[in-house]
Amino acid sequence: MKAVDYLIKDAQLPDGSKSCIAISNGVISSIGASLDVSAHNTIDAKHCVVLPGLVDLHTHLREPGREDAETVLSGSRAGAKGGYTAVSAMANTSPVADTAGVVEQVYRLGQEAGLLDVFPIGAVTQGLKGQALSEIGAMADSVARVRVFSDDGNCVSDPLLMRRALEYIKKFNGVIAQHAQDPRMTIDSQMNEGSISARLGLKGWPAVAEEAIIARDVLIADHVKSRLHICHLTTAGGVEIIRWAKARGIDVTAEVTPHHLLLTDDYANSYDPIYKVNPPLRTEKDVHALREALADGTIDIVATDHAPHPTESKECEWQEAAFGMLGLETALSIVQLTMIDSSLMSWGQVAERMSIAPARIGGYENQGQQLIQGAVANLVVVNPTQKWTVDRDLVLSKSSNTPYHGIDLPGVITHTFFKGKATMLNGTVIPNGGM
Repeated sequence: MKAVDYLIKDAQLPDGSKSCIAISNGVISSIGASLDVSAHNTIDAKHCVVLPGLVDLHTHLREPGREDAETVLSGSRAGAKGGYTAVSAMANTSPVADTAGVVEQVYRLGQEAGLLDVFPIGAVTQGLKGQALSEIGAMADSVARVRVFSDDGNCVSDPLLMRRALEYIKKFNGVIAQHAQDPRMTIDSQMNEGSISARLGLKGWPAVAEEAIIARDVLIADHVKSRLHICHLTTAGGVEIIRWAKARGIDVTAEVTPHHLLLTDDYANSYDPIYKVNPPLRTEKDVHALREALADGTIDIVATDHAPHPTESKECEWQEAAFGMLGLETALSIVQLTMIDSSLMSWGQVAERMSIAPARIGGYENQGQQLIQGAVANLVVVNPTQKWTVDRDLVLSKSSNTPYHGIDLPGVITHTFFKGKATMLNGTVIPNGGM
């Protein structure tokens, strides 16, 4: 009888079938209804679903420069707890990740943490200032092999610079991930523009400021025949532009965050800056449009936009507070709540939107693989029948700015496997993926 490292018994696969999964030497060594193996560790997954390890295309890890909010290690721990086996570290660090040296530093920190793959995203422009292109080629050729570039937090608002970036990344099949926000239309904006912003006296953030950039950039991408990705889509109008672009054959992909699938601008009535996020929470109409677009594939992926901030940046007046909220540890539960429990999507579609497609867009080898024999054992085991209560004092991020504190969410992640090693067991993250 063959000995294996782990045997996951009686699990539901993304396609709904029941199976056993054997893990040995970092890969799925066998998979089937019953397996004749002996295991060092056996996991009873009778009520659980096994998915390919989650892949986040939009994560803020803050290191270097803002280690008070997050580090690569703490963000990796949060990711492992949330079922992630790969995250993409955004470039708005200090110094900015606009050179080969900085992206290689982030990449090596991820390797040292050893809990998941950390793929650095390179800045499109020098210092995120939108004036001159960064060292795109050097970052692409570096040890980090950067393929995704974004000025997230800032929009590449200059159309000529955006065109040049889209042209440049074609030679290595890269992708520009655009933060769609017209800067002139959102000066001092605090929340979604509408009746609630007017009543609260907070400067509105119009939907058209997002939609105008999306429309412009899909046309530029079509003109130069390059790859464009739209970060954190939030409006019904933006959905329609993406749907039109895809129907025309334009090479554009889009993401939605978990919080934009669930929360609306009604939460701003509390004046609690925990709900202040960029782009802002929109209306109930927008939320339903986003859910439908994720279900039908117009929106390709779910990305967390995990944005940790120290306490003092959130426990202050709304106008002075930082934009952003945590996402890595709660993302799968929010997707289950909004998409699975509402019967809008299947677990197979969740695997596609949260693992397979983001890995494909980012060009991440050995991530987002089908659960077949020989595949790298990057897996997450979730029990959708159980619930858990979010506690901001127990999150593994260095920050605690979660909007879900005290809320019961469905879907308990029991295990995360990275390259065949358990990185999380029953809520406990295991340093360096121990056995």
